[in-house]
Amino acid sequence: MMARRSILFWLLFLLPSLLLITMVLSVNIGATGLHFDALWRGGDDADASVAWLVLTQIRAPRVVMASLTGAALGASGAIMQGLFRNPLADPGLIGISAGAGLAAACVIVLGSASGFSILSSAWAVPAAGVLGSFGATLTLYLFATREGITSITRVLLAGVAFGTLAAALTGVLVFRANDTALRDLTFWTMGSFAGSTWPRIVILSPFLIAATVGVMWLAGPLNAMLLGEGDARLMGYPVERVKTVGMLTVACAVGPAVAFTGVIGFIGVVVPHLVRLITGPDHRLVLPGSVLLGAVLLTGADTLARTLASPADVPVGIVTAILGTPIFVWLLARTHDGVGV
Repeated sequence: MMARRSILFWLLFLLPSLLLITMVLSVNIGATGLHFDALWRGGDDADASVAWLVLTQIRAPRVVMASLTGAALGASGAIMQGLFRNPLADPGLIGISAGAGLAAACVIVLGSASGFSILSSAWAVPAAGVLGSFGATLTLYLFATREGITSITRVLLAGVAFGTLAAALTGVLVFRANDTALRDLTFWTMGSFAGSTWPRIVILSPFLIAATVGVMWLAGPLNAMLLGEGDARLMGYPVERVKTVGMLTVACAVGPAVAFTGVIGFIGVVVPHLVRLITGPDHRLVLPGSVLLGAVLLTGADTLARTLASPADVPVGIVTAILGTPIFVWLLARTHDGVGV
């Protein structure tokens, strides 16, 4: 672990600078070959208009969406690992991905089969994903809460059971899907930022603002939770409220993002580990570090997804899995019995 001065330098200067550089490079890279200099170099007005359209209406919202989603996944992973005191915890444990995936599968398959215009609209799948993610999280929370006390163990086990059930129901829908619906569903489950637009970012923003407030409030309580729920209560922290705020924050951060982009793995698991290697377990440093590093890694992964098979678009979930798996195995190999960091 670094000295505190080095940690603050890393958090306040290096990571924000790396994020800015990654975003600028990502906007400047694409299949069309257009770059920033096309906006002011010589040429006819039509070329400049095309360059402006590509850079500001196609690439820029995609880069912003990737950064926001990466930040949401990174911070949510850190919150879940703090709440569960489990280094393998990620946002999927409270049913967000499973609920969003099942709801999206219903809309994609039923919309294609029924021909209802409302189910075939561009907003139908994201809307279903949001409702499914929040519905799954609320169901698990209510199931795990008895007499005002939420059992983290019950949340974990119920989340695993719900994820298995949702996967089975999604499999039934896949079995009944036609070729078009099957292709759409497959690409959604692999994650992509291809459909990112400024209106979608505007819709996503209120959820992320609410999640940011939750992240800021949770840093201190999560540090106390590392000692155990009993010790946290003795220190004066409202443990049950911490659990509620933590789960709601994760749902607000990840649910809408997953609904718009599809399922993207490994960011929520790997990023908090990498940050803790540098900052230690203090959530006052881990949470902002996870926000920034998650944004950097997912923006970089999406840039690779756009360029590896250009002009085709590789699903970003494939890229994060390929990059995340060896990193995760390395993290497990350097720990004792695969526990802790």
